[in-house]
Amino acid sequence: MSGAPMPSTQLDFSERDLERFREVQQLAYRCAEETAAWLEPGVTERQAAAELRRRLIAGGVEDFFHVPFAWFGDRTAFRGFRVPFQFFPSNRVLREGMPFVLDCAPIIDGYTADIGYGGRVGENRIWDRLCADLREYRELILRLVREGHALDEIYKQVDALIARHGFDNRHQVYPGRVIGHQVTRQHAIGPKGVTLFGFGIRTLQTLGRELISERLHGRSPLWADKHASAHAPTPGLWAVEPHIGFRDVGIKYEELLVVTGDPANPAYWLDDDLPHVRRWQAMEAA
Repeated sequence: MSGAPMPSTQLDFSERDLERFREVQQLAYRCAEETAAWLEPGVTERQAAAELRRRLIAGGVEDFFHVPFAWFGDRTAFRGFRVPFQFFPSNRVLREGMPFVLDCAPIIDGYTADIGYGGRVGENRIWDRLCADLREYRELILRLVREGHALDEIYKQVDALIARHGFDNRHQVYPGRVIGHQVTRQHAIGPKGVTLFGFGIRTLQTLGRELISERLHGRSPLWADKHASAHAPTPGLWAVEPHIGFRDVGIKYEELLVVTGDPANPAYWLDDDLPHVRRWQAMEAA
């Protein structure tokens, strides 16, 4: 084992808090599944993102960590992405055989989820292979966090697994090259539902405070392969999103990881009853 030792601080959320985070994450995935079932050839990314947003608000969502995203075809692998505005939903039309990714980060009463849901319309054998192999990343990340590895080391080991599979790393295209970030309960002031550059105004306030606070302790709330992430994950909640691609097909999952600071149980996924987990279980049963 290598990397910085697990910080001595403990998880600052009660069981009730964790249950509330779990409820918001379940709502986000349920709305993503419903939107995925609604998709059909001819729908655009903008229409899909708007439908996802509509369902989330109908489910009681008050604000967004970031606005809902939808990516179709080669845009699921971020091919040709050079500037942040390319992440926003476009007029790309969904066609038969195309992969898609839906991504949303709803907030209810300050409790935040950040999820990614991948799928395909019709048959796509490359997507099927990527989907099956994605399971290894979830298992690898949890094991390495439990062993106390530094965030940047875990990132590099994920890269190594991507290379062994013959795929390429697509989360490196996200701003900051992040594979994850900390999630806290939002207590910011200001109007709910107002966004700037795709992020909620209240989110930007919270992120700013976290960046300053974590920097003062020699840590980062962003999980990347840079020196700032050369420390074990701080106890709390982390939204983790390995995103892999092959040619014009990309796939990801994103969900909340609980880091406890307790040597007896250092980390666990907040919820195992999620679409990608159920999908892998069905593959194994078949």
